[in-house]
Amino acid sequence: MNSYPHPIIAREGWPFLAISLILAIAATVWCVVWSIPLWIIFIFVLQFFRDPPREIPQDAGAVLSPADGRVIKVERTQDPYGQREAILISVFMNVFNVHSNRSPVDGTVQQVQYFPGKFVNADLDKASAENERNAVVLTTTDGRTVTFVQVAGLIARRILCYIKPGDVLTRGQRYGFIRFGSRVDVYLPLDTSVKVSIGDKVSATTTILAILPQN
Repeated sequence: MNSYPHPIIAREGWPFLAISLILAIAATVWCVVWSIPLWIIFIFVLQFFRDPPREIPQDAGAVLSPADGRVIKVERTQDPYGQREAILISVFMNVFNVHSNRSPVDGTVQQVQYFPGKFVNADLDKASAENERNAVVLTTTDGRTVTFVQVAGLIARRILCYIKPGDVLTRGQRYGFIRFGSRVDVYLPLDTSVKVSIGDKVSATTTILAILPQN
């Protein structure tokens, strides 16, 4: 299974890059010294919207990280979107992480639910229930339910999701983007074997969060 073709810079960033580059160039023409902060902003925007291709692990039952970042939660809890008890793994993204979101498993999208909300720090527990978020409930090819939720953060003000119910996703497939710091919650069946711990740094697609039992 190959990764989808895409540019190294996420398409969501092109307008921001164009604007910041034009301003930096214009400022340079006017005054080199005063242009320095604008070039710093341009470099920040460039690194924020980078979207490098990733190798996709082919391990049977692998649940891949949907985002770059740090694991901030691994616990048994209630999946409010799939209406079941589940294991929750939360990945927090800071402003220096790649912010493309990718499907953790192969399967068919059953639900896509958007919830308006607050913009508290995504590192806080209450962010999962109170912040703006977008939940995807997916059924894997062997009938298991996996839920992954994009959660906006303190700086984030825009969740982008490009899928709808009925879409078939492959593991590692890009499905959305969150601008400027946030988190992704992944709810898994209780018999899942978790492979990460709180504090671990993970990479979208390349890190295996857990292994689903095989039928």
